Amino acid sequence: MPKHLKVFYSDRYTVDLPEGHRFPMSKYKLVRESLLREGVLEASELFEPRLPTRDEMLAAHTSEYFDTFCDGTIDPGIMRRIGFPWSESLVNRSLASVGGAMDAADAALDPASNRGVSGNLAGGTHHAFADAGEGYCVFNDVAVAVLNLLKHKKISRAAIVDLDVHQGNGNAGILGGNPDVYILSLHGAKNYPFRKVPSTVDVDLPDGADDELYLASLRHELPKVFAFKPDLIFYQAGVDPLKEDKLGRLSLSLAGLAARDRMLLSMCNSENVPVSLALGGGYADPISLTVAAHVQTYKIVKEIFPN
Repeated sequence: MPKHLKVFYSDRYTVDLPEGHRFPMSKYKLVRESLLREGVLEASELFEPRLPTRDEMLAAHTSEYFDTFCDGTIDPGIMRRIGFPWSESLVNRSLASVGGAMDAADAALDPASNRGVSGNLAGGTHHAFADAGEGYCVFNDVAVAVLNLLKHKKISRAAIVDLDVHQGNGNAGILGGNPDVYILSLHGAKNYPFRKVPSTVDVDLPDGADDELYLASLRHELPKVFAFKPDLIFYQAGVDPLKEDKLGRLSLSLAGLAARDRMLLSMCNSENVPVSLALGGGYADPISLTVAAHVQTYKIVKEIFPN
């Protein structure tokens, strides 16, 4: 097992929401607690993320959107699209989540200390556009990380493998025209967002798609991602394709999600391409199934990547 895996987590990732809100905010702490309790991660492998600067954020977001969100003068219509009530703690949560993505990317690119893999126990906020958030996504953590890495010439090419059940319209909106970024999205064809923005490759899966169809689709597409020769892969490891997910509409089993994770992470390891994980979505009932799926992903990280 890698002794120096860096995984980023902050208590800021959890904010109070109104009673009955459908977003499972508790899952972030539950995932962290389960990873530690089951011995998947040691406390020494968890790191507090930094907060990104305004200039770093403006690599992917407009100044008007960033400034008005941070100071609370944001258009109420945009907040309705996001789906959370505005608060200072939400501002801090959103910034910390981006910082976690940036720190995890830097860690993955440092194989001397981290074996080319790292993660953020939040993020994957792929519905956020340059000038507005939506779908529980305020800022686009991966887009901010990618564009800053390219700007500072830490990488020449990046790939995003987005396996959340929902299409990454914000990723495509911000990064879709960039020739140095390859975006693969596997998602439910009839699920949110209902107006999809084209990725490099979109795989639209029918309602009820099972392990066999899902894994065959991924197996067909992954070689194209690696043929792009990315210097870093961002893995949006959402577990909402799980059959029990309330918002998923697909029918993957826990074993199917494990095979998915193993397929991608094994290729990253064998091809020597660093990979940074984002937690992504998960809305199972009970939420313990979502937590188990996220924890399983990190068990597979530890299984695949050597000391």
